[in-house]
Amino acid sequence: MFLLNGQSADSIDLLDRGLHYGDGLFETIAVINEQPLCLDKHLQRLLSGCERLKFDFDDIEILQSEINSICKDTDRAVLKIIVTSGTGGRGYKRNCSDLKPTRLLATYPWPQYPDNYLSQGIQVHLCSSRLGHNPGLAGIKHLNRLEQVLARNEWDDTNTMEGLMLDIDDNIIEGTMSNLFIILPDKKLVTPDVSLCGIAGIVRQYIIDNCAELAYTSDVKKISLEDVYAASEMFFCNSVAGIMPVRQLSNHKFPAQLAANKIRQFLISRAVIAPS
Repeated sequence: MFLLNGQSADSIDLLDRGLHYGDGLFETIAVINEQPLCLDKHLQRLLSGCERLKFDFDDIEILQSEINSICKDTDRAVLKIIVTSGTGGRGYKRNCSDLKPTRLLATYPWPQYPDNYLSQGIQVHLCSSRLGHNPGLAGIKHLNRLEQVLARNEWDDTNTMEGLMLDIDDNIIEGTMSNLFIILPDKKLVTPDVSLCGIAGIVRQYIIDNCAELAYTSDVKKISLEDVYAASEMFFCNSVAGIMPVRQLSNHKFPAQLAANKIRQFLISRAVIAPS
């Protein structure tokens, strides 16, 4: 189902700047029993992104009404919210005096993940595609996803669920569709710094803010491949797949996923991620 500016639709204006220039933002949200999980956090990030991109959009009441409408009678689905700067003429400059942001909401079927990805962990591809630095865009979910598209198309193996992406300085940053944590033997959770590139995920931030309840400490810093290989565990996280424990990265194997599964159960109990 698609809603374009509040109306059922199956097409978008050919002059929309999101199509021509990637001039927009998006959020991807798990919906369980009509309820989008962590909706307040997703809308806060969306508004923060609109402010950074200088979009004239802050009408959360209208957006909330559309979300309620499109999620009605939905047991389990994925909600995607896209806001673009609107429909305008040719050229990078937003030069239309009556330019109004476009709102596009869509629901999709729940993804089919491998049956054993929670119990056995996932296999991960080490991507050769790199993330460039841009602190002005880092953290937000803008529509320019070509780096992730190129990275995800590096493998066809159906047994590989995610790819690990580095930046141009060989720092670990994130997965193609998720954030990551490594777990050190001293019960410290470490996640990469995303101030230069990468997405500041909703689940990632919740883990950082609440890890003390699980008797862990946390740190946000630069992470190298050597740090990853020295970790006792590694997992990816996002709002739809939840927690993805890692079994193998390239030829390196992680024998345990106990902490990752403990964190997963904690997040389910807080309605941050969906139960399997």
